[in-house]
Amino acid sequence: MSAKIRLYVEHPLGDGQSVPLDRDQAHYLFGVMRMTVGGQVLLFNGRDGEWLADVAEAGKRGGVLVCVKQTKPLQMPPDLWLLFAPIKKTRTDFIVEKATEMGAARILPVHTAYTNSERIRQDRLQAHAVEAAEQCGGTYVPEVAALQKLDRVLDQWPDGRQLMFCDEAEVGAAKQLAEQTPGQPWAILIGPEGGFSDAERKRLWAQPFAHVVSLGPRILRADTAAVAAMTVWQQALGDWG
Repeated sequence: MSAKIRLYVEHPLGDGQSVPLDRDQAHYLFGVMRMTVGGQVLLFNGRDGEWLADVAEAGKRGGVLVCVKQTKPLQMPPDLWLLFAPIKKTRTDFIVEKATEMGAARILPVHTAYTNSERIRQDRLQAHAVEAAEQCGGTYVPEVAALQKLDRVLDQWPDGRQLMFCDEAEVGAAKQLAEQTPGQPWAILIGPEGGFSDAERKRLWAQPFAHVVSLGPRILRADTAAVAAMTVWQQALGDWG
């Protein structure tokens, strides 16, 4: 019987390793999915790859899984950050989920001059990243950082990391990624629904690490732009080739 359920756990994974389940995990496996002792689950923790595990103990409030064999090694994504301005709740969820599926190593919500959402639920967005990794077969879960002001992020920008700046003012312009060396640290910046302010655009254009990119002849919604930008980057410099 092949395991069909993938579960993210915090516990270390290894040959013969016992993995205790908390109440929510036990409820999902044994209450919702009706698993019993002897059933099999695929586990990952973002560090040790994916492991096939047997259900050794099953209860309403807990349980124990035992790792049997590794089924996938840890597959790290490229060193790519996604910076985006939060939008409506469900569309922000979509961005986090798709960024996880498409190989972002870190997800950073940023507050810009025209950002509509003043706050985020960081724990809820992190849970969406976990769920996306469970569903897409990934072995790594990106960190969803706390919301920060864009100016502060730029003030603390790390040396050596390049920035793909998707400027909606350049819509239709034939600007794509310049010839760059794959394997370098990068980030993608997607603006809010209202676009970037003149001051933000001026500052970004002046940064030596920023590369202005057009996402085609049409203005895209912020959630669509995030997927399009990651596709452009992955095809040019990522691990899709």
